[in-house]
Amino acid sequence: MRLIRREVAPVAIERVRTLAARDGWLVESPEALRAGFGRRLLALTLDAGLAATAGTPPALRSIELAGDDGPSGSGVVAFATLPFDRTLPGQLDLPEYVLTQTTEGRAFLTSPETSPDPRGLIEAETLPTQGLQAPLDLELRPTPEGYARLVARAVEELRTKELDKVVLARAVRGAVGTAIDPGALVARLRRREAVSTLYSLPTPERRRFVGASPELLARRQGSEVRCHPLAGTIALPSDGAAEGYGEWLLHSAKNLHEHAVVVDEIVARLAEVSDDVEADATPSIVALGSVAHLGSWIVAHGDPAPDALDVARLLHPTAAVGGRPRAEALAALARLERHDRGHFAGPLGWVDQAGDGEWWLGLRGVVLDGAQFEAWAGAGIVAESDPIAEREETANKLAVVLSALLSESV
Repeated sequence: MRLIRREVAPVAIERVRTLAARDGWLVESPEALRAGFGRRLLALTLDAGLAATAGTPPALRSIELAGDDGPSGSGVVAFATLPFDRTLPGQLDLPEYVLTQTTEGRAFLTSPETSPDPRGLIEAETLPTQGLQAPLDLELRPTPEGYARLVARAVEELRTKELDKVVLARAVRGAVGTAIDPGALVARLRRREAVSTLYSLPTPERRRFVGASPELLARRQGSEVRCHPLAGTIALPSDGAAEGYGEWLLHSAKNLHEHAVVVDEIVARLAEVSDDVEADATPSIVALGSVAHLGSWIVAHGDPAPDALDVARLLHPTAAVGGRPRAEALAALARLERHDRGHFAGPLGWVDQAGDGEWWLGLRGVVLDGAQFEAWAGAGIVAESDPIAEREETANKLAVVLSALLSESV
């Protein structure tokens, strides 16, 4: 297969975003929009998920790329949303068209040399008009009271077993009256969560995972790997008067402990494959629409750096979404949660044939299936956790995506 990359004039971003959100592949970070659309040229199966990943698949590396030079992630690019359970199968999709547009205003289009110009396809896309819908059916798994009881059980285990942290999640399933337009959901999330990374990706189960992730699992570019884990959370007031909340978070012993567990684990894992690893000496505040987190940048260098898929294999699940130690935390989750997370908190993003790529955590998202939906949220539980506070934290996180979908609060 031969693909052509060419630099093009910047396109009508709203129409491209909508097209990719509805029927293609969308990953739009604050640095660049990457949109895939058209046919699926290749579906590359990762038979045992990240447990068996060994670099970029040969089928992706073997594709010939001609035309203009371009930045990382603007050529032969495959997209994926992978399950949280790393032992389950995963799939990389190579779209017919990949459009990359950077914040500097440069745009690159990659497609087979025999494919027609996609401008007509883009211009024909109608912009979303669907509004919020009332829920017709709702199921909380577990109930808010049941979740608080699970947190209390987890705290007991943390105080008596060799566990530093476990991340407990809960879900909301429901349905509305009309099939949900992913393009409309993405448009609303973009207005509300400008500092997060928008995503709308098909799952192998023929559903769609849509959301706005605040957390970069890993970005691999050349010899460098960058991670930006978030752990430690405080709800922000709805009136926007957030003064003092960040200072409280920066001096909260419980939240600093939770954050340090995540950072220390990522640094230790990257040190296994990198020449040098550096992390911020102290975390900073990452303020989103309704919550604020502690965040730290971690940078590793290697010669060569591990492939983007290998980095995901090495890190996922981090203590930010699973717990520490990993095996013991996952065993605790199996006992306590008792239901499959699916794609929630799994890696999502893209990888190119050079091994560069970005993986974000599948957070603040909702799985769509026609008029049905399922959303998840989790909280990091440590020995100092309060069950009621952790329950309210998950409610605030769920509200981020559900308020962009439903006309009534849950």
